[in-house]
Amino acid sequence: MRILIALTFLLITQVSFAQSNTLISAELQVYPTGIIPGLSADIPVSNTAYAHVRLGANIFDHRDLGEQDKEEGSGFGFSLGYRQFFGEQSPWRWGIKNDVWFNTVDWENDVNGTTETGTTDIIVIQPTGEIGYAFQFSKFVIVPSIAFGLEWNVKTDGEPTGEGPILLAGIQLGRKF
Repeated sequence: MRILIALTFLLITQVSFAQSNTLISAELQVYPTGIIPGLSADIPVSNTAYAHVRLGANIFDHRDLGEQDKEEGSGFGFSLGYRQFFGEQSPWRWGIKNDVWFNTVDWENDVNGTTETGTTDIIVIQPTGEIGYAFQFSKFVIVPSIAFGLEWNVKTDGEPTGEGPILLAGIQLGRKF
């Protein structure tokens, strides 16, 4: 918790001192069993590096790819990360981030012809690495990206649900201020 407070303070301080180039964006990431829409800020910490924060939702349908026969759910969460361009003139960037999701999963199982149902509340930690390419049009930016990481249920209240490796394709639409 202390680390989260310190990072939040650092980001707020950086926003106050950043003269320009803070990128405010709408983001969308999709993965084989869900979507993650969100609002984000990329806050400059140098000419080529940015602290990244995002608030978002996680909406998913694991189908039968999880622990149960059918898993559907959603939740809200946030991301903290770091993004770095390969050089001052390069449109390519890499990044690392960690998402924290507070999800509710409704699940079903077919047990000998009888449907068993339930709900599980989970807290998910999702560290990922990403690579993206920034198209800049004056103050507007479009960044397609691809990310790979791990979805890890760190707290489960109910029956176990799906977790494991995750591959995400994303798009970021933003404006620099």
